Amino acid sequence: MAEEIKKRWYVLRAISGKEKKVKEYIELEVERMKMTSFVSQVLIPTEKVFQIRNGKKVSKERNFFPGYVLVEASLVGEVPHVLKAIPNVIGFLGGEKGGDPMPLRLSEVNRILGKVDELAESDETMNIPFLVGETVKVIDGPFNSFSGMIEEINEEKKKLKVMVKIFGRKTPLELSYMQVEKE
Repeated sequence: MAEEIKKRWYVLRAISGKEKKVKEYIELEVERMKMTSFVSQVLIPTEKVFQIRNGKKVSKERNFFPGYVLVEASLVGEVPHVLKAIPNVIGFLGGEKGGDPMPLRLSEVNRILGKVDELAESDETMNIPFLVGETVKVIDGPFNSFSGMIEEINEEKKKLKVMVKIFGRKTPLELSYMQVEKE
C-alpha cells in the first residue's frame, strides 16, 4: 500500500490578473505529468462583490489576494520546479528570498478557506465598504459615471449621500451601495 503523501498549503506568487490562467496551467501540468498524488488542490481565494449594472444586481468575483494562488502540495522531487516553471508564476512565497517555500500554518489556511466558505454562505450580508470622505464613482442610474464624495452613510438602508458636481454645482445624491464603486 502506498504511504500517504503529506501535503501542505503553499502560496505561489503569480502575475496579477493571471491567477486563473496559472490555476488552469497547474492543473493541466499536474495531470500531464501524473503528479496528482503530489498536488491535490489549486485555489484562488475570491469573494463575491455585488454591484448594480443597468438596474440589475450582478455579482462578480473578486480576488481578495490578487497575485496569489494557493496550492496544496507535497513539494518533493520535481514538484517545486514544475510549479515554478508554470507561465506567469513568479515563485513561491518563502521565508527568505530564494529560500525554501514556506508552508502556510493551518490556522491561516483555515482562515482563508473559512473566508471562502463564509463568503459563499453570506451572500447577502454586506459589510460597509465605504467611508465618509471617500470618492466614489456612480455606476448606475441617471448619474452613471459621475464621481462624488461620500458625505453620509446610512447603514440600515445601505444608502450613501454623495456630493456630485453636476454642471459645476455640488448636488447631494442618495444612492444605494450597489450604485457606486470605489474609484
